[in-house]
Amino acid sequence: MELKSFLGRRLRLGATLLILLTGLAGTAGADTTPTQTPAAQAQVENEVSSFMLDNGMQVVVIPDRRAPIVTHMVWYKVGSADEPPGKSGIAHFFEHLMFKGTKNYKAGDFAARIAEIGGSENAFTSNDYTAYYQTVTPDALGSMMEYEADRMRNLILTDDVIGPERDVVLEERRLRIETSPEALLSEEVNATLYQNHPYRVPVIGWMHEIEQLNRTDAVAFYNQYYAPNNAILIVAGDVDAGQVRALAEKTYGQVKRGPDLPPRVRPTEPEQNTARTVTMTDPRVTTPSYSKTWLVPSYNTAEDGEAEALDLLAEILGGGLRSRIYQALVVKSGLASSAGAYFDGSRLDAASFAVYGAPRGSAKLDEVQQAVDAEIAAIVKDGVGDRELEAAKDRFVRSMIFARDNQSSMANIYGSSLATGETVEDIQAWPDRIKKVTVAEIQKVAAKYLKAGNSVTGYLMPAEPVQN
Repeated sequence: MELKSFLGRRLRLGATLLILLTGLAGTAGADTTPTQTPAAQAQVENEVSSFMLDNGMQVVVIPDRRAPIVTHMVWYKVGSADEPPGKSGIAHFFEHLMFKGTKNYKAGDFAARIAEIGGSENAFTSNDYTAYYQTVTPDALGSMMEYEADRMRNLILTDDVIGPERDVVLEERRLRIETSPEALLSEEVNATLYQNHPYRVPVIGWMHEIEQLNRTDAVAFYNQYYAPNNAILIVAGDVDAGQVRALAEKTYGQVKRGPDLPPRVRPTEPEQNTARTVTMTDPRVTTPSYSKTWLVPSYNTAEDGEAEALDLLAEILGGGLRSRIYQALVVKSGLASSAGAYFDGSRLDAASFAVYGAPRGSAKLDEVQQAVDAEIAAIVKDGVGDRELEAAKDRFVRSMIFARDNQSSMANIYGSSLATGETVEDIQAWPDRIKKVTVAEIQKVAAKYLKAGNSVTGYLMPAEPVQN
């Protein structure tokens, strides 16, 4: 599930539950004198805090003292949509290169240290950010910061490093994309939906451009984007803000500020006023399926309340077992083996909203598509019920409770939100905005954005049998 969909599922749960989950409630600067009750004192101690280092690095601390572990994440505000034309895949490629040797540590030293203490690590790249993380015991937090701060500026990038790792990325694309009809179709749908914006380019990059990436490209990318003033540090777990501040100043605070980057202004989409289809046939496909996708605002670009309404619309329409599409097509009519909807709102720029389905048994794909279209039309015409909306909000709440019960999920929520234009205050105010969404707002966004005349429909079909 996309991180922002977790973000959309927040609720103010009350002081006691918040303390148990991660202490999101409360206000900065609250009174901490001994006259407070133990519960109030605990709430203050478990508040999320944020501060800036002198070199421009933002630091966010999310205390969670239920277990002696800590999640340490560094988010760089650069992703595939920031790549120069013709250099697709450089952001993801560079993610791989960050695990190579530095001036101070040999390749593999960082991973060996994490394995030695029984921790875990990984990294990921998206359209808008790249993140690196480790989960370790609290006493190892300083060591994690030392290694991560070191590779922020001290990587050794030679041709001997670049060539073999480029081959690794090429093989990754073959395994993850070229062998998957679903992944190939998804790339083509994205490239059709986004006519002008760099979101049309796959995060992993196009094969022919990955093949051309070289040391010059990597060094230029590193020098431009990998600096403390383009990074966010998220620390969640058994820590306090004072401890994190001291360690961060000792490590990250010693890294020189990088060049000031211009605002992340990208090409915008023209008005979309055509219905487009993308059809892929493949002998590996046994059951046909389809998706219909629309361009919609993201949380960062939407008018007030629209993104929240889109998130709840996706939940009502096709968000799970209780949704309209699932009940109508899978449970009641038996037309579909799978069907649903989702809102991909975790973008710095324009996002997408999609519905999808696949037939069951002797049912036809066009029957599934027509049934889904009918559910959309019903919401556009008649809206949704008050109780239906409240039930959807309740389902969001339950999902968010489970998300908040995992410190790495909370670190991801904060990191992805901050890297795409939000603030800590925006995140903490989210419950009220979700609760304020009305029936009229759900109907309005459905009518405004889910128009058949500006959608992209993708069909994944079995290959026609050869006629003898």
